[in-house]
Amino acid sequence: MQYNKNILIMDKILRLTAKEEEVMNFFWSNGAKFVKELLEYYDDPKPHFNTISTIVRGLEEKGFLSHKVYGNTHQYFYVISEDDFRNISLKNVINKYYSNSAMSAISSLVDDEAISLNELKDLIKLIEKGE
Repeated sequence: MQYNKNILIMDKILRLTAKEEEVMNFFWSNGAKFVKELLEYYDDPKPHFNTISTIVRGLEEKGFLSHKVYGNTHQYFYVISEDDFRNISLKNVINKYYSNSAMSAISSLVDDEAISLNELKDLIKLIEKGE
């Protein structure tokens, strides 16, 4: 992971609203952007520039984004990758709903048939290989 904040702070920071996650997906998929460029990714009726700007500034405050200054405007870029977000989010779910037990989480997936026996065997093989 590319950041070095303690896990309690990361737990708070890595909680995103649906709108924040939508904006982060634009950055993760398309790289650095100016706020006005983000509007291109929305269907009509597009949200107001100020709405997107507020979301972007909030994401920067949470530590997801940073910016470079170009004259009187800012180009924003992500500082927490999608993979890092996904991994920490999964750890938070396992901690919150499965008493910090990955085994309980996997058991639940098997019980719900969300993971097949063959997928579980493949997972065991990956773990045994150290991947």
